Parts: sequence; structure tokens; C-alpha cells
Amino acid sequence: QVQLVESGGGLVQAGGSLRLSCAASGRTFSAYTMGWFRQAPGKEREFVASINWSDSSTLYKESVKGRCTISRDNAKKMVWLQILGLKPEDPAVYYCAATRGERTTVPRRYDYWGQGTQITVSS
Repeated sequence: QVQLVESGGGLVQAGGSLRLSCAASGRTFSAYTMGWFRQAPGKEREFVASINWSDSSTLYKESVKGRCTISRDNAKKMVWLQILGLKPEDPAVYYCAATRGERTTVPRRYDYWGQGTQITVSS
């Protein structure tokens, strides 16, 4: 079992940056691949980034490459998502998720989810 709690969202001006945090509980955090997803009102939940459990290799949504960085610290049981240059398409609720499998962009393959943290971008 893994419990996930996100934080770090908020209101940011376009072009600004945010660092989202995800705190995990559970003894086997290091065995989980972690992902970040986002969901805007009226839209489906979409993949943003993931980081593998075994080698910390990463995978990104094409449109956020170069602007987002996912990282993890297994000792601290933390995952972060750094987002630079926030754009009008970025506002959403951002969710942290965990899976025992390898990196995947598919939401249904993740077993545990946090409650989400909201990002709002002002122009």
C-alpha cells in the first residue's frame, strides 16, 4: 500500500515556474514507478511524466519535454515535478500516481493516486 499526498500547486503568472511535490508513505516506495498526470475541467486525465523504479529513467509527454523535470528521492519517499515556463494549456489538477510496473503513460496501469494539487495560470 502506498499513500500519496501532493503539494506545491497554486496561482502562477504565465511564464512562471512551479515545483510540485508528492510525499509517499509505505515501506516499498523504491519499488514503485512514479508518474504525474493532469486533468483540466472537461478533459480526460493525461500523462505528464514518469520515473522508473529501477533506474530512475524518465518519460515525458512530448509537449512538456524541455519544460518539465521529474525526479525522486527514495530515501525521502518523495517525487517532484518541476515545471518551467507555464503556459495557458498547463492549468489543471496535477496528480501523483504509483505503479509496480515499468514506466507507462496509461492511467489505468497506476495503482495508487493522490488527491491532486491545482495549478492555475494567469495571463
